[in-house]
Amino acid sequence: MSYSLYQSSVPGFIAMLTNISNWLDKAAAQKDEAVLMEARLSPDMFALPRQIQIASDSAKGAAAKLTGTDAPAMADSETSFAELKQRCANTIAYLASIDADAFNAGATREIELKFPNGGGMRFDGITYLTGFVIPNFYFHTSMVYAILRAQGVEIGKFDYLAHMAPHAFAPPAG
Repeated sequence: MSYSLYQSSVPGFIAMLTNISNWLDKAAAQKDEAVLMEARLSPDMFALPRQIQIASDSAKGAAAKLTGTDAPAMADSETSFAELKQRCANTIAYLASIDADAFNAGATREIELKFPNGGGMRFDGITYLTGFVIPNFYFHTSMVYAILRAQGVEIGKFDYLAHMAPHAFAPPAG
């Protein structure tokens, strides 16, 4: 059995975006939303909303680039947890609509990223996904988790790995 690019990424993207949405629910119940919307780990790092936007953009951008299609446009204008949760839901819906075979066919596609400064990067699809997108996606999801934790939101490792709950089992008695 082979393991595909789709299997190695899209289900994880969906799971983590779902987890982020759940973290926002917990955060809303525990802390001041306005304070959390401005929270960041360091003055030179992005605040919470931008971390979620970049995670979303990473996931949907990968799907679009690997399938040779356009990702749905999102304005990066979220100002509330409700709007951030909707962005996660919209990204999840888009990812769920992606054809796995079309995604996998992007393995050898040339992917070019252009940066505002005129520079950029060029990859084959596999290197783009495994060397750029997946690390970038998990960096920004981890920053969301870390910002919320640093602000005192009571979430823990189980919340980060909540998508793994169906695989949990109780230790033997005794």
